Amino acid sequence: MVIAALNEEEQVTGAIQSAREAGAEIIVVDGGSRDSTRSRAEAAGALVLSSPRGRAQQLETGARASRGDVIVFLHADTRLPTGYRKELEKALKDREVAGGAFGLRFDQRTPALRLVEWLARRRASILGLPYGDQALFVRREVLAAIGGVPSVPIMEDLDLVIAMRRRGRLALLSSDVVTSARRYRSSGVMRTAAAHLLATLAWAMGIERARIAGWLRS
Repeated sequence: MVIAALNEEEQVTGAIQSAREAGAEIIVVDGGSRDSTRSRAEAAGALVLSSPRGRAQQLETGARASRGDVIVFLHADTRLPTGYRKELEKALKDREVAGGAFGLRFDQRTPALRLVEWLARRRASILGLPYGDQALFVRREVLAAIGGVPSVPIMEDLDLVIAMRRRGRLALLSSDVVTSARRYRSSGVMRTAAAHLLATLAWAMGIERARIAGWLRS
């Protein structure tokens, strides 16, 4: 389990607790937090590493330090479902499965957020493009074969999914992770969803990642 974190003192303990099943290895890679993220992660029982800021680099640092045959990339504001390990093991019994993702549910239940959840399910099932907030998982041998986590400034999750699909089948699990709706609360659900859609279209068109990152920050 690899969690990339930056100033996540309010969230990181919950993510670690949700991942702690049957001795799961949990690594938090901190990108230079100025709050108590590191100390809270350590108190919760995670191995805490440091890395330059940037989700792709942080995830790669954690993946290299991990020892398991399967690596789960979990956002610090996301919670895994109870029994997630059994579901992973069941899916990975199929040797054609290179990796996969969970379903998505928000920690708030509003009509607009339910629409976003529904669209996420359609995107994953029809286009085969789950996002990183769905807790992507990948076999270590597959990650090694594709050269690790793609080293890009943004949207490394989609690059990783595409690379995984070239090595095998993508398993979309039936249970949901629960992720924070805070990004949608701060900017508005429809505005945020539209920004993510435009960013995905720009990614598909091959537009420079730095430009996409700039659009999302503006």
